[in-house]
Amino acid sequence: MVVSRRAAMRAPSPALLAGVKAALTVLSAALAAALGALAFVSLRVARRVVTPAVRVADTRILSLDTSAQTITLARTPDTQLPGRYGLFTSGTESYVKLGSVLAEDATSVKRKLLTHIGAQTRISPDAAFSGWYYDHPEELHLPFTPELIGSAVGPCPAWLFPAGDGEVWVVQVHGRGTTRAECLRAVPVFHALGITSLVVSYRNDGEAPRSRAGTYALGATEWRDVDAAVGFARRRGARRIVLMGWSMGGAIALQLELNSAHRDAIAGLILESPVVDWRVVLGYQAKLMRLPAAVTGLAIGALQTEWATPMTGAGAAIPFDRLDAVSRSGELRHPILILHSDDDGFVPSDASHDLVVARPDLVEMQVFEVARHTKLWNYDQERWSDSIRRWLERQGLAS
Repeated sequence: MVVSRRAAMRAPSPALLAGVKAALTVLSAALAAALGALAFVSLRVARRVVTPAVRVADTRILSLDTSAQTITLARTPDTQLPGRYGLFTSGTESYVKLGSVLAEDATSVKRKLLTHIGAQTRISPDAAFSGWYYDHPEELHLPFTPELIGSAVGPCPAWLFPAGDGEVWVVQVHGRGTTRAECLRAVPVFHALGITSLVVSYRNDGEAPRSRAGTYALGATEWRDVDAAVGFARRRGARRIVLMGWSMGGAIALQLELNSAHRDAIAGLILESPVVDWRVVLGYQAKLMRLPAAVTGLAIGALQTEWATPMTGAGAAIPFDRLDAVSRSGELRHPILILHSDDDGFVPSDASHDLVVARPDLVEMQVFEVARHTKLWNYDQERWSDSIRRWLERQGLAS
C-alpha cells in the first residue's frame, strides 16, 4: 500500500503519541492527587466543625507587675479591646480578671489587673483571652441553686437565679467550646428586672452528659436538652420564657423557636453574636484560614450526608437547611433582639442583618463595632445592658 507524502505528514509519530500518553498519565495522577488532597482537607474541616472545642492558648503574657497590679500582654485584636475581660492561665492562678488598658504600643498592651496577684504568684506565659469575666456563679453575689435538668442524654447541670415573682424566666444558652459561665454576665441585668435566670448546659459541652457520638450537631440535637430546661422552668412556675443564646447558643435558641413543644410559653429571644446560618459562618472561617471555597462546599456536603458520618465523626447528618433561620424566617413567631458586632471576627454579622431584612416585624438588631465576638458586654456594658433592658420593657417582660 502506498501512502501519500501529505498523509504521512499528518499522521502523528509513535514518539509523539507516547509523549502525549505520558503527559496525560502525569496530569491524571496530578489531578487525582489534587482531588484527593482537597477531599482530605475538606473532611478534616468537617470533623473539626463538629468536634467539641478545647480552650487553646491565644495570648502571650509578656510581664507581670505584682506591685503595680498590672499585666502586659502581646498585642492582638482581643487584648487591645477596651473594657473588662478574663484570662485563663496556668500556674498558681487559673483565671484572672483584666481591667482597662493603661498603655500600649505596636506589640504589647498593658492592662490593670482586677484579680489581686501576690508576689509569689507564678503564671505560665501562655494564656487564653476570655470575655466571660465572671468564672463562677458565686462572684455575682446573688442567691442561686445548682439544678439538674433531665434530658434524653441524662441530667444536665444548670444554675438557677430566682428573681421577681417567678413568672418570667430567661433560659440562657452558651456557645460552642464554652460552658455555662459564659452567660453569667447577663444574670444581673435580668435579676434587676425581676426575671429569673436559668443558665443551662447541653450535650457534649464538657459539663452535660456525652451523646453516643460525642460531637456537636450545631444545634440540630442540642436544642432538645434546652427544651427540657424550658419544661423544667414551666414546672417551676414560669409562664413566659425568654431564650437567650450566645454564638452557637443563638442557633440552639432559634431551633427552639422553630421546633419546641413549648412555643406557647416563649415570649421572645435575645441573641448575642449568634449563628443564624452555619453556611455563612463556615464560609467565613474558611476564608480566614485561606482555604479554597471548594473546601467549604465539600465539608458541608460531607456533614449533611449520612454516608459520610463515619469520616466526619458526626453522629448523624447535619441538616443545614433546617438550621438556616433566614430561609425559615417565615416560621418565626416571637420578637427577637440581636446584639452583634460588625467586626465580630468569628461569626460574621451578615446573616443577622439578613434576618432583620427578612422579618423586620419581629427582629430588632443593635449593631456594635470593635466589640468582636461575644464581647459586647465587656466592650460597652452600659449600652449592652440598656439595649436588653429597653427591649424587655417594650415586650412587657420587665417588672
